[in-house]
Formats: sequence, structure tokens, C-alpha cells
Amino acid sequence: MKATVRDFKKKSETGYSFPTVTAYDATMASLVELAEIPLILVGDSVGMTQLGFNTTLPVTVEMILHHTQAVRRGAPNTFVVSDMPFGSYHTSVESALKNAIRLIQEGGADAVKLEGGATMAPLIQKMVETGIPVMAHIGLLPQHVITKGGYFLRGKTPEDREILMQDALAVAAAGAFCVVLEGVVPAFAEEITHALKIPTIGIASGPLCDTQIQVLNDLIHLSTKPLPRHARPYCNVAESVLGALKQYHADVKAGTFGKDA
Repeated sequence: MKATVRDFKKKSETGYSFPTVTAYDATMASLVELAEIPLILVGDSVGMTQLGFNTTLPVTVEMILHHTQAVRRGAPNTFVVSDMPFGSYHTSVESALKNAIRLIQEGGADAVKLEGGATMAPLIQKMVETGIPVMAHIGLLPQHVITKGGYFLRGKTPEDREILMQDALAVAAAGAFCVVLEGVVPAFAEEITHALKIPTIGIASGPLCDTQIQVLNDLIHLSTKPLPRHARPYCNVAESVLGALKQYHADVKAGTFGKDA
């Protein structure tokens, strides 16, 4: 049975850590569902992991919609959260609602995710009042990579910790059902976790959030590029696939492919 927003809140209260992953296609989503992982995020990281961009900024609503539909087909019984890409919720409340509704109606998502803390709290509240569940995201914000000049760990100074805590409290008060803490100093991520009644989902923020989220491509080492420092690969699919392709190449070149068919 597919989990609900209430289930995720309840699991946090009982201390159960529910695993979450970011996936982008039907095949991988079906495997996630077979593993009984209850939540899939269709992240705007698709731009970097699948589409070859250097950042998440070029990702559009149409791209996210396309991948959300694929994930929904692959994992019909899993709670799917669709990432709202850069520019899709920044120009007006009306356009933000329109884009979020599309991701749910056309994409089949159960909820949406957006980046930002206290400044996004009014929008989160409006979305929740409209009937759209929202996953919040604070800390390191990939969609702000240009204005920040890169990716930096958050929560190193008392001033930054105060901002982060206010962000966390604001999105929770606005009605977000959980909040991603990305790139937050682990000790402070733990403080935020204790301060909130909604689940915290950590990525590169240490082990003491309520739960964790990882990009599936990193978990299975699907890339030939170096993995992020926080990633823990459980297998090396890229190495296996590369080996298979090299063997196929060799067999075809030698004229032996198909002889044992």
C-alpha cells in the first residue's frame, strides 16, 4: 500500500527512519518499489545525472514532467515527489500553483519539492491550502549556485545557524510535511531535527537527521565521473556495464557474436 503524508509524519514520531532515493525513469523506479523504499524524489538533479548539464538550472517543468510520468509508471505504489525546477515557482504565486498542479495532475506526483526557507513559507502555505503537499528544502540550495558562487556547507557560523533554524521553523509552520537538509553541518542538522515536529531528510548533512536521501545513480555508481564525497555506492554498475560493452565489442569484432544463439 502506498504511503501517505500522514505515514511519513507518523514514522518520524516513532523514530522509524524511512529511506528515500532520487530516481528518474520507469526501470529504476520499478526496482525502488520492489525494494520497498517508500518515497522517490524526481529531482532536478536529472539535469546533471541524465541530461549532461553542469548544473540543475537548465531543467524545465516539461523535463521534470516527462521524468515524473516515467517514474509514476514504473512505481505506481510508491509516494512520488516531483522537484519544481528553477524559475517554475519564482515569478508569481499563480504560476507556481499552475506548475505544481501540472506535476500532480499530468505527472502523477503525490507532492512537490521546492527550495528555500522563510522567504518561501507564504508560497508553501498557499500550496498546502490548495491541496498540494510540499517537501521543503533548506541548507545548500543547488538552484542558487550562481548567486552563491558555488556549493558551500551551511551552518558554520552562529549567524548562518540562526538563519537556517528560522528557515526550518518557517517551512514547518507553513505546512511542509518534511524538509530536506542539504549540506548542513551535521551537528547543527541534528539540532534542527530535534527542533522540528516534521521529518528531516538529510543529504550531506550527517547521519542524525530523521532519514536520508541519496541519488540512485550514486548509490549504484552509475557514472564514470567521481562521486560526491557524501555518497556511499553499494555496487559499481558503471564498471559492470562498461565491461559488458567492451566484451560485446570484442565479440562482434571477432565475428563470434551470435554463433551460440
